[in-house]
Amino acid sequence: MKDQMNRMLATCCFAVIAGLVVGHASAQPSTTEPASETLSVKSIFTSGSFRTKSFSPAWETTGKTYLFNKPAKGTGFDLMAVDPVTNEETLLIAAKQLTPKGKDKPLPIASHQWSADRGLALVFTNTRKVWRHHSRGDYWLVDLGTGKLRQIGAQQPESSLMFAKISPDANSVAYVCDGDLYMEDIASGQTTRLTEKRTPEIINGTSDWVYEEEFGLKDCFRWCPDSKRIAYWEFDTSEVGEFVLVNNTDSLYPTLKKFKYTKPGQKNSAVRLGVLNLADKQTTWIKLEGDPRENYIARARWKNENELILQYLNRVQNKNSVMIANGSTGQAKLLFADTNDAWVETCDFDQEINDGKEMIWISEKDHWRHIYRIDLTTGQMKLITPDAFDAFKPLRITDEYVYFLGSKEQATQRYLYRCPLAGGPATQVTPVNFLGWNDYDISPDGSVAFHTHSKIDVPPTTTLIELPTHKLVRGIADNAKVAGNLAQLTPVETEFIKVPGDDGTQLDAWLMKPANFDPAKKYPLIVFVYGEPAGTTVTNKWGGSRYLWHRMMAEQGYAVCSVDNRGTKVPRGSDFRKSIYGKIGIIAPMDQAAAIKHLTTQTPWLDQGRVGIWGWSGGGSMTLNAMFKYPDIYHTGVSIAPVPNMRYYDSIYQERYQGIPKDNPTGYNDGSPIHYAKNLKGNLLIVHGTGDDNCHYQTVELLLNELIKQDKQFSMMAYPNRSHSINEGAGTTVHLYTMMKNFFMKNMPAGLR
Repeated sequence: MKDQMNRMLATCCFAVIAGLVVGHASAQPSTTEPASETLSVKSIFTSGSFRTKSFSPAWETTGKTYLFNKPAKGTGFDLMAVDPVTNEETLLIAAKQLTPKGKDKPLPIASHQWSADRGLALVFTNTRKVWRHHSRGDYWLVDLGTGKLRQIGAQQPESSLMFAKISPDANSVAYVCDGDLYMEDIASGQTTRLTEKRTPEIINGTSDWVYEEEFGLKDCFRWCPDSKRIAYWEFDTSEVGEFVLVNNTDSLYPTLKKFKYTKPGQKNSAVRLGVLNLADKQTTWIKLEGDPRENYIARARWKNENELILQYLNRVQNKNSVMIANGSTGQAKLLFADTNDAWVETCDFDQEINDGKEMIWISEKDHWRHIYRIDLTTGQMKLITPDAFDAFKPLRITDEYVYFLGSKEQATQRYLYRCPLAGGPATQVTPVNFLGWNDYDISPDGSVAFHTHSKIDVPPTTTLIELPTHKLVRGIADNAKVAGNLAQLTPVETEFIKVPGDDGTQLDAWLMKPANFDPAKKYPLIVFVYGEPAGTTVTNKWGGSRYLWHRMMAEQGYAVCSVDNRGTKVPRGSDFRKSIYGKIGIIAPMDQAAAIKHLTTQTPWLDQGRVGIWGWSGGGSMTLNAMFKYPDIYHTGVSIAPVPNMRYYDSIYQERYQGIPKDNPTGYNDGSPIHYAKNLKGNLLIVHGTGDDNCHYQTVELLLNELIKQDKQFSMMAYPNRSHSINEGAGTTVHLYTMMKNFFMKNMPAGLR
């Protein structure tokens, strides 16, 4: 949807400026050191020896140039447009043009956008993180004709603006500040407040916590193509429960951070969509059936100067009603509905084609993730991708073809395919010799793409290729230095295998053998787990610091493996993915336990008496389920940032996969590891950040109480004020991974027999 919206707003893009960048393995500062023959936590996370370069082009929405921040002479960055084929650079904004009066340094560019005529640029800078997925900051407008630079919303507090956008006619800039919409006239600088919160618990133009986290909806206003109106979301959070995070370390007395957070079965925000007429400042509210607290307006965009297309989901998220709403009257009519017995997803690829008569849609209605054409008059769906495999990730629509990522044979791999827009069998574009993981960033005209290839133990290589021939144009980033440092390490073999789950389904897994492997010896096994519908762990893709940590443990004499149970987000058809519905925390640990039991029984060199497991977030919860439900299989576990009781996570995520608590009490009870804590036998380390706004420290304290009540000994590490990623603060990442290493080595030491 973002590409579509940007075209409608006649902007270039609103994304991070591209270039060759360093992909940090952690948030820790570092200096470059040569790799040694044996990995250590510090060599992985702070040495720089294994830090790979990546390439993320910010394509211009027309043509095939991309944007690049190039270090300027002196200080700052020049914004360049680059022709990917010739590598010719064109200066768009010089660093000196971004230097405010009285300042000696240019503004750093976090992101930017253009006016339709490329005469104005809006630069986002001085950013400060809000929650996990968006930031506030300052916006500066650059007039390329006059060279003038001025701050938008200068009267507002520092770093308080969000989602500023130039109007399509380039006369105004609208932005959000403190939950209200504002508009600034570019010519005069006059600011108009567009919305006025009825109460402090109203949010206009941006979202509440749970919409942001689970729908990815942060920017909640849309300029109309004629610049005369703005569509925006209003959130009434007044009946939503308030969560509180306690900060004990940053001041003499504790401080509190409060935010609204809906838990399963509790009241959501009441959400509505309004169309604000800028001439009279009156809002027309879109009329949608149903309780605004029991339905979700997950997506909205302008179709033309008077109509909007909405994605309207019911609370249990098994029906996505695609509505066409009249911006003048507020009347909305159903175009079509995407339904499923389990859950449906929002569609972020609803791109219009055929002169706006049709749009692209992604659905799993026929048991595969397939791409359809939707008639925007009748709502009739026409299948584009008829093949019996998932069009897993659509990438680009051209005049004749749709390009997508998928894997026809192996779910652990990814390849590029293309299919005629008229419909028909897909053709694999990626040459067969690129075994493993392939990702593509395709130019808007579909003529070239940046191709990134890697394997689980091979760092990524990025090249520019022609489409559809896949002919090499030039190399971009090869990470040869990292590959050379890896070659100096003790060799470790990782094999992709199949293992049976609880019902006999063959599950994908990888198994990393210990260094200096001797089949006559017995080795302890560490299992890395996730297991929930939001992700996967078994991919033949460069694994970065996590792969290196596992390899370090293999150097210490451990075997390491990971299994994708039923319900994980893999291209094996929707029946496989949605078999877990209503049984989160039930089917996954059953599959995991069956797979590990089979693996340790059938592999003579694995020691069934020394099996450990670890995971983060959903994987932390799965680790607890493994330790509590299958204590005779798993003997040592590290659970990081878990949710021990599903009733305490957020409504949109948990209800999507588990239903409403009152409708599925057994699923919520039996899937929550806290109810099985009494079965713990082995060694358990629980790790959590007290400032985690996502999976709350509260749930861990409930688990601690239950373990204490059941007289179960365990270890615990709380990281003060750290978020869900537990990477803030000097030394945090090294401390955490060192602690994990030591815990496994102490409780299931390698080399015993």
